[in-house]
Amino acid sequence: MGTIKTTNIETITGSGTLTLGASGETISIPSGATLDLSNATQTGVGGINTPFFNLYKTASQTVNDATTTKIDIDTALYDADGFLDSTNKRVLVPSGKGGTYLISYTVRANVGTEQGNNFSAHLRLNGSTTVHIDYKYLNGGIEQMTFGGSLVLTLAAADYLEIRIFLDRNDNTTTNIGTGRSNTQISGFKLIT
Repeated sequence: MGTIKTTNIETITGSGTLTLGASGETISIPSGATLDLSNATQTGVGGINTPFFNLYKTASQTVNDATTTKIDIDTALYDADGFLDSTNKRVLVPSGKGGTYLISYTVRANVGTEQGNNFSAHLRLNGSTTVHIDYKYLNGGIEQMTFGGSLVLTLAAADYLEIRIFLDRNDNTTTNIGTGRSNTQISGFKLIT
């Protein structure tokens, strides 16, 4: 064993790959030493929160009174890995992209000035399992209501997420759902585990 003392190590040609250690060996950084990678291109170090997606609603949609209705998610702001199921207008986990995700969603209901009650939004996994519910009771007129929440979910390939909303209005009329990424959206990213 020996100690090499120097201020710089480079490849002979000045480019290419410099390998430290061999397979099965451990390279140790002693306590008190700092490994500064701030100016380096880093690969395989730590982790990154991908895949990620941000999907939202652009098409007009109305919700019938006293009926649970799926909200149609139809547009991607960020979706490099293909989470938007444009046929069914929902989030669909692509093959090989399962894992633990932080999911957040919002949905805006334009209820006018009519009083109502039993207003809620649900995030559902695979159509039937309610994994999050945001419940509101409205005892007076309000023009717009925004529902939503955030939660951590473990998802597998082919799992799908849908936002559903229930609006029971005193005037028994339909409700318009807000469009655009600031009104009705769902987003998520895979956590480093």
